[in-house]
Amino acid sequence: MSDGSRSPYLGPHVVGQRVVVRRLVPGATGPTGGPAFTDVLGECVAWDPCVVVTATGERVEIPLDLIVSGKPVPPRPSVRLRASVAECESHVAGLWSSAETAAIGAWQVRSSRTVGRKRANSCLAVVDPGLPLSEALDAVGAAYDALGKPALLHVEADSDLEGALLALGCTPAGGEADFLLAGVTRALRAAGRPSVAVDLSASGAHAIAEVSSACDAIAEAAASIDGDWIGIHDLLVDPSHRRRGLARSVVASLLEWGVEQGASTAWLHVETDNAAARALYSSLGFVEHHRMRYIALPG
Repeated sequence: MSDGSRSPYLGPHVVGQRVVVRRLVPGATGPTGGPAFTDVLGECVAWDPCVVVTATGERVEIPLDLIVSGKPVPPRPSVRLRASVAECESHVAGLWSSAETAAIGAWQVRSSRTVGRKRANSCLAVVDPGLPLSEALDAVGAAYDALGKPALLHVEADSDLEGALLALGCTPAGGEADFLLAGVTRALRAAGRPSVAVDLSASGAHAIAEVSSACDAIAEAAASIDGDWIGIHDLLVDPSHRRRGLARSVVASLLEWGVEQGASTAWLHVETDNAAARALYSSLGFVEHHRMRYIALPG
């Protein structure tokens, strides 16, 4: 028995966890003529009385003396984590209004006149292109030659496709980054209210959040809406103003804007060697979906 309930697996320690609780229904008779019971599944948000919030948002209050049994259960599998790599990465082109795309089979040639980042100027190649790989590589090379840019492929790290491309003579070009996902409302709760004044400017599907000091930006980040997904990118904090919660504040402001736009899924790329950013995003509930890297065409 634990804290008044009849279950040794339940108690104040399960607050914040997903649980299943079997409770007695007072005054009701079960199908065999004995007492009636019912099960409640959801997140335990309080104890004594036990309060469980179900998947539909219903709050069920259960007096401890009515609990017959119960236990913590694993979290529900995330629908977001079941999204394919191709679906996740398809949102990248929408980060920048200046981005242009062209198809080579199922691959996506990306180019931007104003954004110099590799993501905006590389070919997304995370699925079979639907034509021989050698032909696809020739077409990618020709496309970037016409644009006057180096030809890079953005591929899923350690995938079969990457292995096949390396076997054809492609070479690693650095820039490993993890693709992270989080639920917008949960990440916003974890972020809390901005600890400083944040200026947010939005135009259509794009927004920029900025913290200023003496008219100079000391922290900023950008976001873009694509359907019900919000992408966070270009997070920068002046080195002399780090470790003050500024990054958390600008991200919180963008997440709040995302909620207003109807976004339910937040995503971002974070470099594998950026320990500070990874710690921030982990604290907000972001989890890794897959890893990406760049490879250069043969020759």
